[in-house]
Amino acid sequence: MKFLIAGLGSIGRRHLQNLIVLGEPDIILFRTGHSTLSDEGLEGFPIETNFDTALSYTPDAVIISNPTSLHLDIAIPAVKAGCDIFLEKPVSNSLDRIDKLNTAVKSSKVQVLVGYQFRYHPGMKLIRRLIEKEAIGRLLYIHAHWGEYLPGWHPWEDYRGSYSARSDLGGGVVLTLSHPIDYMRWLMGEITEVWAITCRSGELDIQVEDLAEIGFRFDNGALGSLHLDYIQRPNTHRLEIIGTKGTIQWDYNKGETRLFQINKDDWVTYSNPEKFERNHMFLSQMGHFLEVVKRRAKPLCTLEDGVKVVQIALAIHSSQTQKKVIHV
Repeated sequence: MKFLIAGLGSIGRRHLQNLIVLGEPDIILFRTGHSTLSDEGLEGFPIETNFDTALSYTPDAVIISNPTSLHLDIAIPAVKAGCDIFLEKPVSNSLDRIDKLNTAVKSSKVQVLVGYQFRYHPGMKLIRRLIEKEAIGRLLYIHAHWGEYLPGWHPWEDYRGSYSARSDLGGGVVLTLSHPIDYMRWLMGEITEVWAITCRSGELDIQVEDLAEIGFRFDNGALGSLHLDYIQRPNTHRLEIIGTKGTIQWDYNKGETRLFQINKDDWVTYSNPEKFERNHMFLSQMGHFLEVVKRRAKPLCTLEDGVKVVQIALAIHSSQTQKKVIHV
């Protein structure tokens, strides 16, 4: 198969290396020249600076890993050209042109996988299985907390110029760290109401929100809360779900998932597989995408899923602006 990667920042480089590991070296690179990374590791691959020219190579699939606000500039023509799409999260920073993308997808009958890699984390997959087995009974409440110091993400660049810190590129903590919105929907069901407070702390000299406290109501009646920030050190990413018959806790940094069931009155701890590392999520995700392109699998995270996250992120901003509960 032939792949085209649009966007060669850190995540684009990761997808490039994972494709090679998975035995797919036929890759074209589309670059604008704005990456802060060197050209090391790109030798030997065709490089194009015009996207129409890149599409003339007739790739089977396009991996879209450029800044969020520019995703649809690539996605729409790629879909119209008949390419399957791996679309990095979030799908976009607005709903503008989403209808055009949906129309093109239906017309071209291509497959779209959205890049929320935590769906491939072994702990998260275990939690979903436990919920499906009703291990903690009826779900009542979910809380996720993700704080990660933005200046430490890419030490080689000035974080203030990164897409995560720029509103024009679709940054801000709500969209950039939107993974919990996706996995909370995946685990709990549809989100129907949102209320939120966001702010710029002033600590990072950026023009987007770097703190958010968010509340949710789900269609099954359960409640949820989510904390996001660009400030916290040490980095913290954890999850807790409360049910009528027990509790599930997950800690990314510890590599542990814990289950408490009231009928057993004790905790059971499940650890990540031995030698698990962060890239295993991305590798598993890309392996799944290859199966999608071969029509051996359906996308685990669909375009509809990705658009839902954008809708919820926009509702979060609306709640902050209007100071009220927003119905999604």
